[in-house]
Amino acid sequence: MRSKRFVVLLVIVAIVGIIVSLAAWCFLELIYQIQRELWTHLPHALGYQNGPPLWWGLPVLAVAGLLVALAITRLPGEGGHLPARGLAVGGKPASPIDLPGIALAGLAAIGSGLVIGPEAPLIAIGAGVALLSIKLARREMPPQVLVIVAASGSFAALSFIFASPLIAAVILIEATGIGGPRLPLILLPGLLAAGIGTLVSIGMGSFTGLSSSAYALGPLALPHFAHPTIGQFGWTIAIAIAIAVVTRAIMVGGMSTYGVVARRLLLFLPVVGLIVAGLAIAFHGATGKNVNEVLFSGQDALPGLVEQAGTWSVGALLLLILLKGIAYSLSLGSFRGGPTFPAIFLGAAAGVAASHLPGFTLTPAVAVGIGAATVAVLRLPLSAVVLATLLSVKSGTGDEPLIIVGVVVSYLVTLLLSPKPSGSTAPESPEQTANPARPAAAEPS
Repeated sequence: MRSKRFVVLLVIVAIVGIIVSLAAWCFLELIYQIQRELWTHLPHALGYQNGPPLWWGLPVLAVAGLLVALAITRLPGEGGHLPARGLAVGGKPASPIDLPGIALAGLAAIGSGLVIGPEAPLIAIGAGVALLSIKLARREMPPQVLVIVAASGSFAALSFIFASPLIAAVILIEATGIGGPRLPLILLPGLLAAGIGTLVSIGMGSFTGLSSSAYALGPLALPHFAHPTIGQFGWTIAIAIAIAVVTRAIMVGGMSTYGVVARRLLLFLPVVGLIVAGLAIAFHGATGKNVNEVLFSGQDALPGLVEQAGTWSVGALLLLILLKGIAYSLSLGSFRGGPTFPAIFLGAAAGVAASHLPGFTLTPAVAVGIGAATVAVLRLPLSAVVLATLLSVKSGTGDEPLIIVGVVVSYLVTLLLSPKPSGSTAPESPEQTANPARPAAAEPS
């Protein structure tokens, strides 16, 4: 690490980090603009001055399903990682030739309003663009160096969707399982790239006037919380168990969905899009709430859900968890994207509902819900604790013991409900068929 070669590597990572950050910014900004065009500008242009009609999501999501199916079946890379298998990191990075298919599948699914997040395409795009940059520079590098550069690209890209690059760094380090002497070799370039990603995000926002706050998830506006009580620890354990059970059912449902839709993607993906839109319409009809609460990944709706927690009844929250959970499960097994943000939103919704319990206030309930749901999906305990802590940091540090207990309980219950890896009979994804070396952070069977 003290050699000139390592210093040169850091310089290369810094340059690549800038390039990857620009690509990630373009990807996320394009998603945001697609959502605005499809759900705001286009309905207004067609004469719907008060917003899109109730049926609007039906054709939008059906067309999105068709586009994603075409990206999976007609383009290299098969659209990227299947989100029902968790968060795929490590292993062989995405090849540059795979990037168009991954980008198209992600833009169509996430931009149209399906219930998946952008983190998995960003990780793939970050690594792929990093390798492409090295290739275009015509520099010969050892395979170990290429791995570090690709990992740094993922660090830089993932830092865009969180207000803090620390979350991106922790998630990627824990997911890849890097430790021992190799850790500093990946960590230092990765942290440098993540920091550059955040700086580029700020700089592009100032230069273009397009703020990253439209898609970056930052700390929530939660009331101050001083310290937990014995009763709140009891509620934490109960809620963490319930969230782990429900989340496990969602992930298993996602793999079951994949087993069905993979047979005829061009037919079934538009049908799944119609079903997701129908769930959103049903939610609006039952509660009067906006269909967008069920649609989309939830990262944009999360601050409003927490700030307006008092306007939600327990019944409406439970119905939201049920219908968005079904839409999430269907999207996980059908489309391409990331599993993290819908889990965060559903965990927060469960926390808002739990805040109606005696002695369990909003701040610890939401923080515990986010941590428990995140670890149940990703199976990354440290990442879940850090994520929930940073999202609730404005309320103080009093909820941290509850977050830790909730994450540990949810993680143990998730492991208990999951079959042993040796007995896994889950259908193999196209990504693993094409690239068996790529592991996943969590792979429910």
